[in-house]
Amino acid sequence: VFALNGFLRVAAGFDIGLSTKCVVIPKEMDMCHKIGYSEMRLPNLMGHTSMGEVILKSTTWQHLAHTDCHPHLRTFLCSLFAPVCLDTFIHPCRSMCVAVRDSCAPVLACHGHPWPHSLDCDRFPADEDMCLASLTKEYKHSHKVLPKPACQACPAVEEFFTHKRVLEVFCDNNFAVKVKLSKKRTVFGDQEYNIECQVEFITQGSLLPYETQSMIQQWLLINENCTQRMTPTHRPMVYLLVGNIEEGVILVNQVYRWQRRDTQLTLATQKWRYHKCL
Repeated sequence: VFALNGFLRVAAGFDIGLSTKCVVIPKEMDMCHKIGYSEMRLPNLMGHTSMGEVILKSTTWQHLAHTDCHPHLRTFLCSLFAPVCLDTFIHPCRSMCVAVRDSCAPVLACHGHPWPHSLDCDRFPADEDMCLASLTKEYKHSHKVLPKPACQACPAVEEFFTHKRVLEVFCDNNFAVKVKLSKKRTVFGDQEYNIECQVEFITQGSLLPYETQSMIQQWLLINENCTQRMTPTHRPMVYLLVGNIEEGVILVNQVYRWQRRDTQLTLATQKWRYHKCL
């Protein structure tokens, strides 16, 4: 639940006095579906005057929304691209912008993009003004804070190894996840990925398997350059990702290609249950 506190001023160059209309949030803006309302104001708070422009400009943010880099990212973006259809415009507060920027700017940087000037947090009202307030502190108290994937150099994909060597690697790390990857092309010509994760085993006692799956999916979206290398064709590929969780950060250290008849990886995962690390 967010604090909806009334009227706000818009960015320089866009006059909020323009007549606006209520329109249904289009299906192409899936990041703004299931957010508590179904109609938006047009023009929006980014100054987009046509639905075609809204769809074009917002789709560049859909990928970031899938990374879950901040719990309020979708609320922040949708308040600007698809503002709720009330009598007045509701801006996000500066504190919400800062919280989202600090969590998500490193993900954009990993993809080679800076935080955009159009979302400069100084343009948003201070918390004592009337705006959409962030509840990040309350969120942290009520939700388990999970480790975050890091933007990192891609590990080389290994295709030739023995099960003994794989067991040594398992001993040096604290998770291993079997991942099935395939890519698809969207209607906008972008690459998207189908990511299926299956936790084969995990020695990080405090993490649950579904949490590990979610974090590995985030890692693959954040480190998209690695995911692209691992999906050279549209055929599904299977990998074993092995890594560590250190000081709240997830790092993938080894990537093994899991071939259909890969006896060494199968043997390593079977022997792991009874294996004693030196």
